[in-house]
Amino acid sequence: MSIRARLLASFTLLLVATVLLFTAAAFIVTTAVTGDVRGISSFYNVHLRLKPLTTEQETLFLDLKHLAKTKSEELLVPDIYKEYDFQLKVAKASLLIRKGSGSAFISPALAENQPEAVLPPYEAENVHMRSTLQTGKNFFGYAKYDFRFADGEQGRLFVFREVSPFAVLMSKLLPLFVSVLFLLLVGSNIYIYLFLTRRMIRPLNLLRASAARIQRGDLRFRIEPGEDEIGQVSAAFEEMRGKLQESEELQKQYESNRKELIANISHDLKTPLSAIRGYVEGIRDGVADTPDKLESYVDIIYSKAEEMDHLIEELFLYSRLDLNKVPFALQEVDLTRFVADVVYELRFELEKEGVGLETGGHSAGPLHVRIDPMHMKRVVNNVVGNSLKFMEGPHKTIAFDLRRDGAAAVLEITDNGPGIDPAALTHVFDRFYRAETSRNRESGGQGLGLAIAKQIVDNHGGSICAENASESASTRHPQTGTRIVIRLPLLKGNHTDEKNSDH
Repeated sequence: MSIRARLLASFTLLLVATVLLFTAAAFIVTTAVTGDVRGISSFYNVHLRLKPLTTEQETLFLDLKHLAKTKSEELLVPDIYKEYDFQLKVAKASLLIRKGSGSAFISPALAENQPEAVLPPYEAENVHMRSTLQTGKNFFGYAKYDFRFADGEQGRLFVFREVSPFAVLMSKLLPLFVSVLFLLLVGSNIYIYLFLTRRMIRPLNLLRASAARIQRGDLRFRIEPGEDEIGQVSAAFEEMRGKLQESEELQKQYESNRKELIANISHDLKTPLSAIRGYVEGIRDGVADTPDKLESYVDIIYSKAEEMDHLIEELFLYSRLDLNKVPFALQEVDLTRFVADVVYELRFELEKEGVGLETGGHSAGPLHVRIDPMHMKRVVNNVVGNSLKFMEGPHKTIAFDLRRDGAAAVLEITDNGPGIDPAALTHVFDRFYRAETSRNRESGGQGLGLAIAKQIVDNHGGSICAENASESASTRHPQTGTRIVIRLPLLKGNHTDEKNSDH
């Protein structure tokens, strides 16, 4: 059974139970008041229409009725009707005795309202003995008895009690009020049912439709959650959809990267393999017909084999870093001394390449960080090696700057090469990415050096980014080339004022 059907059944049962309880309560009240079991209609007819007098007034009326039946002439005796009038006055009622077409006695308070004009007609059978009437602006409940005096003339006995107009109105409109109450009860239940089903079923239908779209593989939509419990479920469902979409996009990206990786590996391995095969065929075909040529061919073959080995080694290292399989021997190191040692080792190699070396940040003071010196040295070597591939001109320069920036140590490595296309800046750390056109070089290596550097820095809790030196005014070096910025978190207790952070 659906939730809508269950709600409909629940509200129907609730409505039926309410009506039954209302009816049972009315029946119990009727029985308790009337002493019979004739139901609600009996209660209405007996107590609101046929018993307009109070118990004390009813007793006096019954005495007068008995007197009219047995000794009707005594009703005309002044002492008797005055005594009854006094007792009725104490009981807040009035007396009217008529003989023929005139009044034999009428209470003074009642005479002011002139009820004779609106009296019901004479009934010898006394079928309708109790009711209400209106004279002027006043309402009266009455009990009457029609009889004949000893001389055969018509006699009429009335006991009146003034009642509230509202009570009379209620007695007349009670069936209408009960009907309206019943309709309101039914209408309110229907409205509540429709309101709840709209607030519950519509979000559930939306969730069902969303689940169907997800089942079909469509994740490009959004669910707007509400603020109730179903809204919380919708919010959780929307979060799940978002994560599925992210997972799908990531999977597509992984698949694209995998295809690109295979293509790049195939290309980078095919080039040296083709060269090796060509030179081997040259040796086999006798092209290398002198010892010098043969030695040259063998050297080239060896160089290409080393190039392939280096590519495979870098690819293997990147894969292990990507899978967090590379152990890091972290230790507390003064980054200032560490950079100085690395620069000292690079100086002779760079001088052989005709590259000038500039250093800064000597006044930065001790900058204690937690790093793996071997892997961080590889980061610096990869960045410097990447710069060497693309620098041109007779005056090549690489500059090292080290400074403190709040809670981080910042190492900047700047070259004076041609710079990088701004559109490529965010991709230079992607594996196998090359920006040959922007770096103006036919070959830019395998494209794994900076990707490995980023993986190592990320594993140290730091960050690495690239920017064109011409876009920054903070450098003291020529406004050309590329700057690689490495940020590493300082150890606690090693922070100083910002005034010492820039050099």
